[in-house]
Amino acid sequence: MLGKYTRELARLRTFCEQKNVYTVQGITRELLSGFCATWPDLYPSSYTRAKVRERVRSFLRYCYEVQWLPRIPTLPKIKIEEPPTLPLSADEYARLLKAIKTTITKDRQTQVYALIQLMRWSGLAIRDALTLKRTEIIEDKSKGLHRIVTARQKTGTHVSVPIPPDVAQELLDVLNGNPEYVFWSGEGEEESITKSWAKLYLAPLFKAAKLSSNGYMKSHRLRDTFAVDLLEKGVPLEEVSKLLGHESIKTTERHYARWVQGRQDRLDSLVTAAWKSGKSTK
Repeated sequence: MLGKYTRELARLRTFCEQKNVYTVQGITRELLSGFCATWPDLYPSSYTRAKVRERVRSFLRYCYEVQWLPRIPTLPKIKIEEPPTLPLSADEYARLLKAIKTTITKDRQTQVYALIQLMRWSGLAIRDALTLKRTEIIEDKSKGLHRIVTARQKTGTHVSVPIPPDVAQELLDVLNGNPEYVFWSGEGEEESITKSWAKLYLAPLFKAAKLSSNGYMKSHRLRDTFAVDLLEKGVPLEEVSKLLGHESIKTTERHYARWVQGRQDRLDSLVTAAWKSGKSTK
């Protein structure tokens, strides 16, 4: 966290010096508006820009509390845009898996393949997937399957998701030198492994498979694929919400309501088609 504050304040200092402002007393609302206007190029995600705003405002609040500033200058508000729902088609998913052999080094191919499969078939967010513990892959002998039993790090919400047998075996076969985690070495911060894998493996992989993400996390397309696939096959939205680990069904509705409606449209077509076929028998 300290590193993030250091980075943002260094950028603020550079921007101020470019405007011939060398003390905090010279920071004005107008200057801050110009500084915020530089963020979209640095941070495509509106969510990230909102976090940066919080850090800058915390610094300004500190300046006010120690009486370096007579008041806290107003920062422009950041409207967080909801990321679009972008599930992968069967062809796109096949291309993604195929690209592993040509994009990822041989020593990492097994791990990356298992990670992609895990996210696609469990709906786990990338951080939860990368920090998955081996003890969280539970064998349910009574049902003859394995399930992922964990808690979302973002919300703490419990999730329990059955996974296909081949995916379970791929996960159990992954070796990374750490007996506790499937992918993570256990060293450094959990956030670091997320950024590292996203940059080193997922970004090049999606690029090689010619898959876009429209400015938001590429790995989230795998989570979307999991959710939309279930909805299109008739799984109720309430149950999908539980599997995704959402705290409220409103979150699920906000992202996936259109896919429920799409399923309803197909059902309507089937019903009305049955009406027409039934008339010919009278």
